[in-house]
Amino acid sequence: MYYGDIMVHPAWTLYWRNSVIEVTLWWSKSCWINMDTNCPHNSKEFQILYKKHLHERTEKLLENKPPRCDQREESFSFSTRYVNLIIVSTDHFRERSENELIETGVKHEEYLKRKHNELLRISPNKLFRWCHRSKQVPRMVMVCGVPGVGKTTLMQKVVYDWVKGDLYQRFSFVFFFKFRELNRLDKVNLETLILHQYPYLEEQLSNILQEPEKLLFVFDGLDESLHNMDFSSHHLCFSPKQPETCGQIVVSLVRKSLLDGCSVIMTSRPTRLASIDCTVFQRIVEITGFLPEERKMYFQNFFRDPELAETAFNYVKQNDTLYTFCYLPSYCWIICTVLSRSFQPTSSGQPVSLLPKTVTQLFAIFIANILSNHSLHQSDAQKILQSIGWMAEHGVMYHRLIFDERDLDCFHVDNKSKLLSSFLMESEEPVSYSFLHLTVQEFFSALVHYVDYSPEKLQKSLKDAKSYPDGRGEMFLRFLCGLSDGSTRSMLTGYLDRQATQASRDVITWLKNLVIEEQRTIKIEDNKRSLLSTFFYLYESRNKALVLESLESHRSLDFFYVRMSALDCTVLAFILDTCTNIEELNLCGCSLDTEGLERLTPGLHNLQNLSLSNNNLLNIACIQLASVIRNNRSLKILDLSVNRLSGPHFSDLMEALSSPACRIEALHLGGNRLPDTSCTQLASGIRNNPHLKRLDLSGNQLSGPHFSDLMEALSSPACRIETLRLGDNDLPDTSCIQLASVIKNNRSLKILDLSVNRLSGPHFSDWMEALSSPACRIETLRQNIDFMLFGSNAHISSSFILKFGS
Repeated sequence: MYYGDIMVHPAWTLYWRNSVIEVTLWWSKSCWINMDTNCPHNSKEFQILYKKHLHERTEKLLENKPPRCDQREESFSFSTRYVNLIIVSTDHFRERSENELIETGVKHEEYLKRKHNELLRISPNKLFRWCHRSKQVPRMVMVCGVPGVGKTTLMQKVVYDWVKGDLYQRFSFVFFFKFRELNRLDKVNLETLILHQYPYLEEQLSNILQEPEKLLFVFDGLDESLHNMDFSSHHLCFSPKQPETCGQIVVSLVRKSLLDGCSVIMTSRPTRLASIDCTVFQRIVEITGFLPEERKMYFQNFFRDPELAETAFNYVKQNDTLYTFCYLPSYCWIICTVLSRSFQPTSSGQPVSLLPKTVTQLFAIFIANILSNHSLHQSDAQKILQSIGWMAEHGVMYHRLIFDERDLDCFHVDNKSKLLSSFLMESEEPVSYSFLHLTVQEFFSALVHYVDYSPEKLQKSLKDAKSYPDGRGEMFLRFLCGLSDGSTRSMLTGYLDRQATQASRDVITWLKNLVIEEQRTIKIEDNKRSLLSTFFYLYESRNKALVLESLESHRSLDFFYVRMSALDCTVLAFILDTCTNIEELNLCGCSLDTEGLERLTPGLHNLQNLSLSNNNLLNIACIQLASVIRNNRSLKILDLSVNRLSGPHFSDLMEALSSPACRIEALHLGGNRLPDTSCTQLASGIRNNPHLKRLDLSGNQLSGPHFSDLMEALSSPACRIETLRLGDNDLPDTSCIQLASVIKNNRSLKILDLSVNRLSGPHFSDWMEALSSPACRIETLRQNIDFMLFGSNAHISSSFILKFGS
């Protein structure tokens, strides 16, 4: 079936409830009794037993309950939250220089907005189909995605659908392992590894392993494995009975030295893949999360009241920072959980608690809600925040998501506290703990510095977090700066250290020094992204006085070819709106889209020079661009070259150019595929704008019957244009008649570019005559023709450019 633009297999309708993905599991008792005809006769009864066991393991999923609920978790019901996840093919993984959650959010927006038709979407039933990129039928498949996007549940659904008989029936047996459950196993052989989870297969395991091409191994959570796995290693095992470490057994399966012919699906976070040899996997796919319409669907299903759902969703949609992160289902759960309390009406119809404006405030309210629903003394709650906070920080700095009993002991975490289960999830066999979400862990890692202030620890953490090239400290720093805001910290009043204010001062001082350092190194291209990260810290701090003080010496910002997501644009708009001293902004080649431009617009009202060239902006962007022009009386230079502005909304842009508020002196529209019909709107803009002096229309398609409208406007007494560029417009020699009229009637025009046109022909003499007339004020002419004759013209300067061409 199809949902939106995404092709979805009927068996892969996915559902979300709260922070854990759920899958609709339509099951009849007979489904697992169906025999695989390819299964050896003597193992059929074992396959039946095995499928029954797997059915019991995979038919249900647990969900976390929101704050205020006495239950910690429960099995899901069929009243679930519907969503389709996008699974896309990808080429490779590079070293990541940003926090993976942020980077994937940026990529997600880019996938949806800029590469909609280029994505190679993979439905789960086709993971082992022919791969065009690797030119083979893959046996080793990697499924990656950031925490909370649905990797584990996708694997559970693969296994469950195999049990039902709906998927991959060419496999006689599917073995499902979670790396976190294999962490305590030391040296074992493959048979022992399998029997550790499936002991009832002991009698037939040797026979089962005789046909490896009918076996599928599923390994979930490579990033959670504590075993060393070097996929380029030459140390391999070759027999199911050969003792080796778990990591080496997995590597040997993937490298095909062990059970050659079997198939493997593995899942991982993107950051782990950046550090391994991925060439051993013939297909790599990535789960990228929610489509925009499915974000809304999630809200509609979370809130039973349709009006409340609409109110909550509209609030988030208007808050760009929150909305951008809604591509993650687990993030949606946290946001909805917070808003479900914030939007509970009182008798006066007002919300009972604060609404989050930043990501830091979102998590502060989330934690505050949990704390307020426990009867713990504040000092006891503070101890819990302190202990799990230091454990969280250790995990962020050392790339650890999974903690065991030893970690809890090391950081003095009381695992008997009822409060603990509100923040950590516990897994069994062996017992391990993880935070509800990676971002929750990152928030606690920042919060602990305000709960248990230590200037030495704070300075070390600030230094370390900024030094990591993989961006692991990025969200930590954003939260740390966000908590420097007193109003944000007030949401957690009573749980913070008495010296939390001093911690705030330390962070602000660090941030000031960081901006100064950025100013020294801003000319280095790589540092442009670093400056943008600093803007995020300032944005989360909500400290406009700090922004002004930090950027008072800035007159221009240059993000030339730095990819800008919609969220980046929100942050940049905040900076520009605060710092009225910034006059120039270069966003050339920043991959802006319409949504990004819409978010950026409120901050553009003080600029004098704005470059949005080479962004592939579409015609609909003209609406926002018109708003920019009308609301900025300071704007003098606007570069919109190399976009795709042609279309019905181009008239909106020209109307704005004609408005009394417009003060634009230079307008660059080269390379916009403008047809000759655009000349009519251009003519209107020229006639009604007495300030316009430079107009670049090169690299368009202006040749045609409406070209005369443009020439008439340029010939009018109201035209003040001094520089006109019409190169590469496929202008024929008949255009020379209109061009001659411009030369004779326009006393302002001094520089004219007509290169790469077709002006040679019988009408060229009209053009030559005009150039020789006393009325001509042209000083510089750029043109390529077959031949050229000059009359006497005292105004043509020595800088005259002549290019001979075909």
